[in-house]
Amino acid sequence: MTRILIVNSGPYGCDSHGYRLANRMIADAGWDRVELTVRDLVRTPITPIGSDYAHAITSNQPHDASAFVESEALISELERHDVLFIVTPMHNFTVPAALKLWLDHIIRINRSFTATPHGKVGSLKDRPTFVLVSSGGFHVGDRARQVDFLTPYLKYALASIGIENVHFIPLQGLVFGDEAVASAIGEAMQAFRAHVHEHPYQSRTAGSLG
Repeated sequence: MTRILIVNSGPYGCDSHGYRLANRMIADAGWDRVELTVRDLVRTPITPIGSDYAHAITSNQPHDASAFVESEALISELERHDVLFIVTPMHNFTVPAALKLWLDHIIRINRSFTATPHGKVGSLKDRPTFVLVSSGGFHVGDRARQVDFLTPYLKYALASIGIENVHFIPLQGLVFGDEAVASAIGEAMQAFRAHVHEHPYQSRTAGSLG
């Protein structure tokens, strides 16, 4: 059984190019007995961090404290899955607000990371993670005309909780017509297939994915 979590943060939900592509990639990979969970961060919004949560953090309340209910559910959901797909647009050079809230809840001291004199040390198991980044223009390559803060930020944020096996797949130039969209999807699929071919973990048991 390969348990896969899709975290979808785009405004178009299941109609987005990124979400449809993630499902196509999962089907194409040939992972054995897939169990798929989809968390749509726009359709089911996450509560912003409030004073109750902040107080619970600073007063070292236990994991089952009422202020941590939503955070605990999101972290536990992530822990249950072997592979993570994050489907996100690039909004104003970085992650959209919906995805930032998800990160705010899963990056939690003494739960998903431990603070040390050398910085955060992740407490979660690493897992293959694919980040599909959609943009109307270009943020990667020779045609890029804007700074990409999303990739380094998300890479650093996920590493802080122990997820370092992260692969970014751009899906860019989407406002330039059907031909550009088809080209972007083709390039993204090619990049994904190359990775899966190089790291064929579809037949391994849960907990040992590479």
